[in-house]
Amino acid sequence: MKCNVGRTEQIVRIVIGVLIILLGLYFRSWWGLIGLAPIITGLIRYCPVSDILGISTCDAEKKQ
Repeated sequence: MKCNVGRTEQIVRIVIGVLIILLGLYFRSWWGLIGLAPIITGLIRYCPVSDILGISTCDAEKKQ
């Protein structure tokens, strides 16, 4: 797997994932488990959906 999630996007994904999980816990809902997807894709820096769509934010980061 190649990297297709840049550093900023990685941080945003992890924060959003944690917020979704916390909302799920607050409302006592299993929907909070959806928050695992952005956390996992943020940690491994690879998103299969972005790969299918041809989107990569890693390249823009390396140029800076």
